[in-house]
Amino acid sequence: MRIVFMGTPQFAVASLDALIQAGCDIAGVITAPDKPAGRGQKVSESAVKQYAVANGLKVLQPENLKSPEFLEELKSLQADLQVVVAFRMLPEAVWNMPPKGTINLHASLLPQYRGAAPINWVLINGEKESGVTTFFLKHEIDTGDILFTEKITLNGHETAGELHDRLMNKGAGLLVKTVKAVESGRYNEHPQSEHLPDTGLKSAPKIFKELCNIDWTKPAEEVYNLIRGLSPVPTAYTTLNGKILKIFKAELQHTQPGIQPGGFLTDNKTHLKFATKNGFINVTDVQLEGKKRMGIEEFLRGVKP
Repeated sequence: MRIVFMGTPQFAVASLDALIQAGCDIAGVITAPDKPAGRGQKVSESAVKQYAVANGLKVLQPENLKSPEFLEELKSLQADLQVVVAFRMLPEAVWNMPPKGTINLHASLLPQYRGAAPINWVLINGEKESGVTTFFLKHEIDTGDILFTEKITLNGHETAGELHDRLMNKGAGLLVKTVKAVESGRYNEHPQSEHLPDTGLKSAPKIFKELCNIDWTKPAEEVYNLIRGLSPVPTAYTTLNGKILKIFKAELQHTQPGIQPGGFLTDNKTHLKFATKNGFINVTDVQLEGKKRMGIEEFLRGVKP
């Protein structure tokens, strides 16, 4: 079975590697165009492109997924199946092209957390479980018929970066299982439910900077979940001495603050904790505007709040 793989970031590399290790025939890899990045604006290649080139795979980097030139080149790869992991939205002319369809790996338990940032929102909302889902693509984003799911339990302290890595590896295994099932024809797809009476459907839209600005008047647990759900990127932040302070890791303290939300206590040596509506957030891993990221003790040696 000839497979065309579509993906861009590191999350997708684990899946592509797992397919190759499982002996799948990768006819081609579609990824994002190279783009300037960083202060020097050096041309940056996607993680998937770097892996594909290193492994001698054919790479296409279309600017426009609807262009006749790209569609003709994609058709020439003669894929039986297309696999999508962390790529952009596909036009029907692309996802409907191969005879066995196009499957997608999504980092949530669909139909919950459809959208661009499921890993972040699961943690921001304080969920107790997450997982990965494979499904057939159709018109509306993340709504296709489900093939397989796999759950993981959350401990309430993971950061988005840690959950990303767990789901990346879990998803790679599930994708191989899915591809083998589609190849053999031994699978039962089922439609996603639109009606979940207990909790309702929760979405995972793209995250913008406004969300990252910590509102200290919120309950401590809500603030704590926001911090871990945005770490390491795009990162929750507050202001300290008139400068932006990014917070990567923190500890939750349920003691009543006795000071106004947003106020802080510190011994200028080992701890810096901010008051919330009903407790403290003791920050342990931070980065002040213009400085490097550091642990709180190193930070307090150089900064006196």
